[in-house]
Amino acid sequence: MTGSTAHARARRNPADGQPPVRRAARVVAVVFLLVGVLGFVPGVTSDFGDLRFAGHGSGARLLGVFQVSVLHNVVHLLFGLAGLALARTVAGARGYLVGGGAIYLVLWVYGLAVDHASTANVLPVNDADNWLHLGLGVGMLLLGLLAARAAPRHLARNPRQR
Repeated sequence: MTGSTAHARARRNPADGQPPVRRAARVVAVVFLLVGVLGFVPGVTSDFGDLRFAGHGSGARLLGVFQVSVLHNVVHLLFGLAGLALARTVAGARGYLVGGGAIYLVLWVYGLAVDHASTANVLPVNDADNWLHLGLGVGMLLLGLLAARAAPRHLARNPRQR
């Protein structure tokens, strides 16, 4: 088999046999689970003693940058678990990525609109979180839309993946 033939075959038939949108949703979900766990790890989360349940009063920062609270970490964990559950089907995976992307874009707008020192900042968010939420929102939307476009070809070969 020539190199170019092997490369084309690998693109059409990935090693795990899963549609790209399902793989993408699983990867995103695992990252959210990891972030949720790391938010509870002293050292990875600076000023861990200042971690609060919710609100802008939490002084803990994941990787020394992203303001976190117990509620914020739990939301990441739940978002990751939801992603793993939804990644079982193409429709669920696409819904998770597109819907999650939309949610993160709403969080970005919320972060721009809310006074970071106010009681309305319950998650809490800071400027670094805002940029991250923008990137996550756009990235998840693109993954959901673009990876799902590759699914119909794959499903024609393996209808059990629906």
